[in-house]
Amino acid sequence: MLSGLPMWVERTFSAPRFGPYLNAFPGDWLTAWNLYRWNMEVSAAFYIPLQCLEISLRNAEHDRLRAHYGHDDWWRSAPLGRDQLGKVAKAENDACRKGDRRASPDDIVAELPFGFWASLLNRAHDRYLWVPVLHRAFPGYRGDRETLRDNFRSVVLLRNRIMHHEPIHHRHLTADHDKIYRLLGYIEPEVIVWARASDQVPEVLTRRPQPTPP
Repeated sequence: MLSGLPMWVERTFSAPRFGPYLNAFPGDWLTAWNLYRWNMEVSAAFYIPLQCLEISLRNAEHDRLRAHYGHDDWWRSAPLGRDQLGKVAKAENDACRKGDRRASPDDIVAELPFGFWASLLNRAHDRYLWVPVLHRAFPGYRGDRETLRDNFRSVVLLRNRIMHHEPIHHRHLTADHDKIYRLLGYIEPEVIVWARASDQVPEVLTRRPQPTPP
């Protein structure tokens, strides 16, 4: 039983799921519960900057690749790996199930996940995608592909934890937040001002629960 908390908390959220929060404040059940709620709040707050980055990355890479290959369904020509081609096939099937017509390239692009677009920066694509095409999707970037890929993979991990309702309170969330905007700046700096106008992450970070006074 989760000591000092209503019984519905354990029935609804389960003691094992509550464990990572209690580990942050051993023996302090009330603050651990407040941390659980705060984790929900900060996860929701990250939705706006993450959405801006995911959409920006998707459209920047898609625009460059379709221009390079000369057709909207560029994945039929690009040297993608088996896992990536599987994601394209799944995206096409998912898009078809949502409508009563054959999925268009735009429908498929909209279904492809954040991780797919980040994976196009992998070392395997250095010669055939990054060098001739994809580096142009990041006009504000002057570093190497590997560093850029690692930064995007970190943000994809954050995004996936949020979407699967997992703890993120243990992460350096201020650094995560800064990284999202840094990556946005590499693609389209002007979107940053627009995104920050609705971004609640900085304010929510100031409300992180503190241990209950003895």
